[in-house]
Amino acid sequence: MYLEIVSPEATLFSGEVTSVTVPGINGEFQMLTDHAPVVSLLQEGQVKIEGNISIDEAYENKFSSDAAGKTVLNISSGTIEMKDNKVIVLAD
Repeated sequence: MYLEIVSPEATLFSGEVTSVTVPGINGEFQMLTDHAPVVSLLQEGQVKIEGNISIDEAYENKFSSDAAGKTVLNISSGTIEMKDNKVIVLAD
């Protein structure tokens, strides 16, 4: 599936991933390929990405890795839309 993470200043990431886990307002949830369409508000927490991830050098400092080897981005709030195997995260 294709993931885009957009912040007010730039597109922080765009590319193919195997899974995305986000901090929804009703709890953390994960999306995989062929997930049902969803729109949700996000709360403060971590966006966790799995796959062969390549981060642009300009934004590497915003991402880290967790103990499980997932790529992690800390956010304070946001919105997510999943439709037709494309995930768009609007993050603050």
